[in-house]
Amino acid sequence: MTDLRIVFMGTPEFAVTILDSLLQQNYTVVGVITAPDKPAGRGRKVHTSAIKQYAEAKNLPILQPTNLKNPEFLAQLKSLKANLQIIVAFRMLPKVVWQMPEYGTFNLHASLLPQYRGAAPINWAIINGETETGVTTFFIDDKIDTGEIILNSKIAITKEENAGVLHDKLMHLGADLVLKTIKLIEENAVNTKKQADTAALKLAYKIHKDTCKIDWSQDINTTYNLIRGLSPYPAAWTTLYNDDAGTTIKIYATEIENTVHNLEIGSLVFDKKTIKVAVPNGYLNVLELQLSGKRRMKTIDVLNGLQLKETAYLS
Repeated sequence: MTDLRIVFMGTPEFAVTILDSLLQQNYTVVGVITAPDKPAGRGRKVHTSAIKQYAEAKNLPILQPTNLKNPEFLAQLKSLKANLQIIVAFRMLPKVVWQMPEYGTFNLHASLLPQYRGAAPINWAIINGETETGVTTFFIDDKIDTGEIILNSKIAITKEENAGVLHDKLMHLGADLVLKTIKLIEENAVNTKKQADTAALKLAYKIHKDTCKIDWSQDINTTYNLIRGLSPYPAAWTTLYNDDAGTTIKIYATEIENTVHNLEIGSLVFDKKTIKVAVPNGYLNVLELQLSGKRRMKTIDVLNGLQLKETAYLS
């Protein structure tokens, strides 16, 4: 059985669960690499990554390089004498880093590779209406998410769940897969397979503000999937025109009502409890939203303080 000394690289909450599973199984983590602290939010308070907060609580050595090719960082990394590196939601590594450990560097990716390579695989799987996804471990090479696959594990996507729910499911599925991958490495039993080259690849591009803008003229299922694929973060948005000026609102949850109507696309049908948006092939009943400057609320609570005019619409 191989005696492993692990360096773990990651940043968000997703990675914390995987790191925690390593410690719970008594693996030796000799160092944690994460993003540098940076100001965030309106007050520009210094923000530390979820991984750093966890690593500090566990008294693990932490490195926060701004440049992964910096000689000082490389010397510090080498001094940890790791023989395996595990990457979860970090950034692209230079060859000098991923080639350093004896048993290589493997990544956990939240999709069934080669599909959904990129920064936002969980969001895009839902946005595109997939009915299944999963997690994959693979050895890193010199491109993004293209290395040889070690293991993968599938999971169904229900029509109701959003990106937040799927994120948490994949996080725990990923922790299990990482432990299985480590076990194979310990036993010298890894059999990798190359990723298939296919013309039908779907990519998981980074989500931008324009990605999140709702086009109400799209098919009802397309818009429904966009909203749940961006919920709870960064959230789909639209402009509410209730007076002369429009105001940006975020929409977190809807439900589909398939029916025939002759209303203008984006028109609102509402009462004291509900708001429905007219779209092709029916309505989207808005369940949760956030007005500009307000917190996220259920529609019925928003309507307690919002006076909608009959001419109000979304665009």
